[in-house]
Formats: sequence, structure tokens, C-alpha cells
Amino acid sequence: MYERFTRLCATALLALGLGACERPDPVVEPGVAQSLAQARAEVLSAVAYRIALRVPADAGTAITGDMRIEFELAEVREPLQLDFREKADKLLAVMVNDAPSNYRFDAEHLVIPAAELERGANRIDIRFEAGDSSLNRNPDYLYTLFVPDRARTAFPLFDQPDIKATWELSLELPAQWTALANAPLASERRDGKRRQMQFARTAPLSSYLFAFVAGRFERVTREVDGREIVLLHREPDAARLARNLDAIFELHGAALAWLEDYTAIDYPFAQFGLALVPAFQYGGMEHVGNILYRADSLLLDEAPSDEELLGRASLIAHETAHMWFGDLVTMRWFDDVWTKEVFANFMAAKIVNPGFPDIDHALNFLVRHYPGAYSVDRTAGANPIRQPLPNLNQAGQLYGDIIYDKAPIMMRQLEDILGAEALRDGLREYLREYAFGNATWPALIAILDRRSERDLAAWSEVWVNSAGRPQFQLERDARGAQLLQVDPDGRGRSWPQSFTLLSMGDGSFTTQALTVDGPRTALQPPLPAAPGELLFNADGRGYGLFPASADSLRHWASLEPLARGSLLVNLYEQLLTGAGPTPTRYFKALGELIAREDNQLVLGLALSQLRRIYWTLLPENEREASAAALEHTLWQSMLARDEPGLRKLYFDSFADIAQTPEALLRLQDVWSGERQIEGLPLSERYRIKLAQWLAIKLPRQSAAIIAAQLAHTENPDETRRLQFLADSLSPDPAVRDAFFASLAGEEMRTTESWVLDALANLHHPLRVAESEKYIRASLDLLAEIQATGDIFFPKRWLDATLANHHSATAAATVTAFLEAHPDYNRQLRLKILQSADPLWRAQRLRATPQP
Repeated sequence: MYERFTRLCATALLALGLGACERPDPVVEPGVAQSLAQARAEVLSAVAYRIALRVPADAGTAITGDMRIEFELAEVREPLQLDFREKADKLLAVMVNDAPSNYRFDAEHLVIPAAELERGANRIDIRFEAGDSSLNRNPDYLYTLFVPDRARTAFPLFDQPDIKATWELSLELPAQWTALANAPLASERRDGKRRQMQFARTAPLSSYLFAFVAGRFERVTREVDGREIVLLHREPDAARLARNLDAIFELHGAALAWLEDYTAIDYPFAQFGLALVPAFQYGGMEHVGNILYRADSLLLDEAPSDEELLGRASLIAHETAHMWFGDLVTMRWFDDVWTKEVFANFMAAKIVNPGFPDIDHALNFLVRHYPGAYSVDRTAGANPIRQPLPNLNQAGQLYGDIIYDKAPIMMRQLEDILGAEALRDGLREYLREYAFGNATWPALIAILDRRSERDLAAWSEVWVNSAGRPQFQLERDARGAQLLQVDPDGRGRSWPQSFTLLSMGDGSFTTQALTVDGPRTALQPPLPAAPGELLFNADGRGYGLFPASADSLRHWASLEPLARGSLLVNLYEQLLTGAGPTPTRYFKALGELIAREDNQLVLGLALSQLRRIYWTLLPENEREASAAALEHTLWQSMLARDEPGLRKLYFDSFADIAQTPEALLRLQDVWSGERQIEGLPLSERYRIKLAQWLAIKLPRQSAAIIAAQLAHTENPDETRRLQFLADSLSPDPAVRDAFFASLAGEEMRTTESWVLDALANLHHPLRVAESEKYIRASLDLLAEIQATGDIFFPKRWLDATLANHHSATAAATVTAFLEAHPDYNRQLRLKILQSADPLWRAQRLRATPQP
């Protein structure tokens, strides 16, 4: 395909800079502006990419490539911009319609003169050196990750979701490597120390979904329900692999079968494959035919908890659902990126239910989504589900808990309005109409509106296009009791929704279903007089800040697990407002509850709240005074439980909060293997986690602990990770200072999950006084973090930096930064406000006397 292109390369290089006069070029600006994307989408069609990459064995040597871009132009009005966020010298030669191009390179774009283009069929041939920033190169493997607009960091293209294209990939690799791409392998040959792999042409895909993984991987192929599934992995622990492989294949097969039935559309692509990648940035990424997962998200340790099993099943269902919702039908622009995520999450909740018949799925939905959604909607940085996006270089900032947690809650409310069957039929119509194309949320609402008597556009305006959550208040007067729905922003909004109210008075429980569709909702009499006798949102289907009283905890043993979970969520939200139970009182109540709770999901929620209060909301003297008793409760509760999942939950909390010499000695004995706990096997990765905690809590032994752990670590990827983390664990502040300073270099932030682990070490609760000085520097780096990192990195960078801080000076540092940057990027400002909210609340709560 490239013979003529190769012969003309020398001519092209000589010809660059020569050419006919052109009319003035259109505005060229960094990123992919929405105006540029719209203009290109109007004239471009039938786009096809053929890419050949030569990957050297040495990760420090550049990857070179050739590519041909074929496309149709409806008209030639102006120069054509291709997106390439790299240096101009990486463009080695450019040919347009078989002639050397007089292109120019400007503001991350390769600009092709209009005179070189034709109405109808065109082709551009490019020889290039690939940019590395999204190729995730490691010593003996690499993988691409191009969402949302990072394909342009590797090679020139039209990097926008609504220019779908076919892709043909050829890889020249070291002979010992293998690879997985979006389409099946079409041919393969070896030539000495090199391997050539040619993959078939894909169906039309958006650029962010083009992907390959290559390196020293083991390949496993199985047939599941008549469909071949390919899996790549690097797991050296044969026992760990064997424990998990069957479940991984079965869960994918079940998800595919369910989705084919629900959508009435067969799996729409030629290949279904997955790769388990160490230190992958996310839990998973839904590349067509080539889903990438973080390896430890699917390869669970022995005796996993229900929460871990559900988490894996949900992740697999989520990524598989994307094959239809996001891949087959893709959002037109990334302002609707949330649509693919909400459908995937919503479908995942439906898919996992049949596989876990003993699990309370309504409780799982509550635990998985409500704390995360509230963590944003309670803040001054709350953002709507759907947000404007003028340029794709800001698309990564749209991701967050609102997309992944509030949007599924919204979708469940929408299903309640339409009914499950009507929603399913509407989604089937949507998928059929826009298959292999692009759509918008309003287009789907228009389809669903025909199936509902409610004005769904108006409903969507509140739930989707505006930020925040309602606040509910109980009002009693001579006429009876009413539930008030208050818009905290004073805009008079009302969030239509349904949920239940549980009355627990006079020894009997009664439930009434509430449909809230305005500012006031009448409650049926009689109602108990005491606030502690009422539990709002007992079924976990409502959304907002609900009245709650710690006195309700006296009914704990009589409540169903879902109601217990909802009560914990309500109480914690009220605690954070300062109007609910004090941290001291609630901490004591949780300490009593955890000793007798048997439901893993409820226990996990209670323990997460307890740990948060212990480290950030209790004054130091109270924390130190309560440490021994809490350690004893967790240790004894662990030993008293036979169920491995429960034991793991208790032990994880024990290891986190352990501070007394006795507790640390126990923890050290478990880590070293001198003490073994029946039913609690510890993986190599978990022992590394324990080693980090011990290194921080036992500073005099820190170096010896890390050295011992390195000596006993067999997985080479884990060895490299711990070596990276070592300086963040050092007891010497100067070493930690130097390590933090090194994170200013982009090359040090290449493996983002390692960086986040390191920040967690630097900002461990026991070190916050010493690490507070890093806060301002971390905020100063944020804009660069956003520009160079993947989509979740800026928010996670902030969370890892701020989560454990609680001092007035730390809070003032963040406030001062925001005041000093009044014109700061809006989306990043919202992220700061979200991440700093726990810090500000902790500072205020700790400053308030606690009975």
C-alpha cells in the first residue's frame, strides 16, 4: 500500500514550503474546537485510515509509521485541518492525492491547502514519528488510550467522535510480542527478530475507540456460547489466574447474551477481545473488540467479598454494554459523553442481577451510586450531568461522579416514569436508527417522549441540565404533615421523583409511597412525633438531602438491609451539613454497629464512613483515645466471622486504622507471614499495600520493610511499581520533598496510578502536617496535569492531595489559590471546589465543639 508513497518521500521533503498561493486560512487554534468539528462533519464522509507502525523493542526508541487517510469531500471551501498535538518535526513527509503537500503546521494542526484537495475522493499519505504520550510504553509492552481526544497525540487524524471511520492496522513488533486490536488478525508472519501482524478492517469507529495493545502477553482463547473470546494477560501467578479465568469468560458471555436480548441487536462487531493490563489508568475502557481492563480489577484475590465480586461483574457488564451504547451508537460531541456512561452503568445494574440472586441489588445500587453522586452535588462545584464543551481539549474535565453515579439514578427515575418495557423499546429504536452513527441526548428524549404523557424535555431540564440536589424538610402544622422540597439555589426547581417513607412508631412499621412532583407533598397521618421514628427514602430510590436523626439507629436490628443503608447515607449527609449528629456521636454509634452487622454491603458502607470520620473529623486527642478500642472491635469482629468476605472487610479497616504498638505488631506479623488468619489469604499485591502502611506507621523500620517486600515480590510489574513508590514512603522529609518535586516532570507522571498511590503515601493522615506544604504546588500543577494526563487524572490528583487534610491553614491555601485565579479554567475550578469540599467541611466540623 505504501510503495509509491515511499518512492515519493524524498521528493516530498524537498517540496515542502513550495506551492501555489492560497486564500487566507481559517482560524487555527489548539485542540479540536466545536466550530471546527462541525465544519468538518458537514463536508467529510467515507473516512478510512490505514496505519502501519514499527514498534522497537526498546521503549526509549521512537515508533515510526506510515498512514493513508482516504475520504470524500462534499466541497472544497477552505484548507483542511488534521489534528496532531505533537511537534512539527515528527511529520516526516506528507503527500496529498499523490503529490507532495505544501502543508503548514500550526497550533496542533496539520493544515492542507485547499488547492491540493478535490471535491469527491481524496487521500493523504503521511510518514511520521508517533507521539508517545498516549501510547503508554513500558519496558516490554504498550497500549493505546485515546479517549477523549488523545489519538491526535500519536498521529494526525480527524479526532472527533462524529467522524467515524474504518481502520486497518499493521504492526511490526519484536518477535516475542503479540498484539490485540479492534478487529481480528488477518495475517501474520515472522522475519528473524520481528513479527508482522496485519489486522482486518474495522466497522466504522470513532477515533477515541481505535486501540491496540502489544507486548509480552499470554493469549487465552475460549469459545463462550458459540462466540470466540480472546484474552491477553501478564499475570505470573498461575493459581491466581486459574481462580479467575472461568468467571471472567462467563461474565462476559452472560453480559453479551443479555444485551443481545435486551437490544434485539446481535453483537455488532467482528471480534470480542480483552486485555488485562497492569496499572491501567481506569477500571476498564470499552474499545471495540479490545476492552482494556486494569488487571487487578478482574483478577481477584482469594476469598473476595460480595462487594468485590459485584464490582467485577458490574465492571465487565459496564464495558460490554458500551459495545452497543457508545460504540455502535456514539455521542455526536463529548458534551453527551455521559450518555454512553449512564447507559453502560444502568445496563450493568440490570445485567448483574441474575448472576447474584442472593444479593440485595437495590442496596448495591444505593451503596455504589449515592455516596459518589452526593459527594459532588453537595458542593459549591456541583455540575450538571450534561455540560457545554467548546473544545475537545477540555473533554476530560467532564468525567466524574455525576456522570457515573448521579446519571444512573436519573435513569432509574426515567424508567419509573416510562415503565421498563417502554424504555427498552425506545432504546431499541434509538440503537436501530443511529447504528454505526452518532446521536444526541435530545434525540433520544424525542424518541422516548412519544412513549410518555409527561413532558420529558422539561423533566430532563432539571435532572440532566442543572446541577445540585433538592433538600427535603418535614413541616407540621394544624393541617397535618407535609414534606417540603427546597431548591438550595433558590431557583424554584423541583426534582420529580418517587420514594418511600417508613414510620417506626408504637412498635410497628408502616410504609407509605410518596410521589414528589412539586414544592409540597402531603403525608398521610398519623405520623410519629419523634424525628427518630421516621426514615425518609427507606427504599433508596429518592435523591436529595433527607431529614434524618441518629435516634433512628435504635431500630437498627429491625430494619431491612436496604433501609439500614439508606439510613447511613442520610445520617452521614446530615452530619456533613453540621445539622445532624456530631462526628463524635456518630463515630461511637458506628463503632457499636459494625460489631454486629452481617450484610457485607452495609458493613462496607459503615466502615468507609467510620474510617473517614476517624482520620479527618475526630480531633487528634479523641482519635488517639479511641484507637485501642476500635482496633480491638475490628480484630475481634474479624475473628468471630466465618465468612471470608466479612473477614476481609474487617481486616482492611483494622490495617488502615492500626496505630497502637500492639496493633502494629499484629499487622507486621500478618504481613511477614508469621501470623496467618484462617480464611484470609493475602495476595502479593495486598502484602505490598500492607508494607506501605507499615512503612509509614513504623518509620524506623521503613527501609527494612520496603527492602523485604521487594525481595519477596515475584511479579516484575509490581516490583517496578514499589520501586517507584519507595521515596514517597521514606521517613526522611527531604527525600519525600524531592520525590514530590520530581512529579512536576511529565515523564514522572507517565504511570498515573503509581503517581496517585504515591500521593496517598505523601498525604497519609499521619503525615498531613508535613505534607500540607505540597498543596499549593499541586494546585499550581493542575492545569498541566489536565493538559498532559488522562481523563480522570486531574480530579484524582486533587482527591489524593486534599482528601486527608482538615486544618484551617490547608483550607485557607485552597481558598487563596482560587481567589488568586479568578479567571481560572471553569471546569478545573469546579473540580477544585468538589475535591476541597471535604477539607472545608472537616475544618468547620472540627472547629465546632462536639458533645
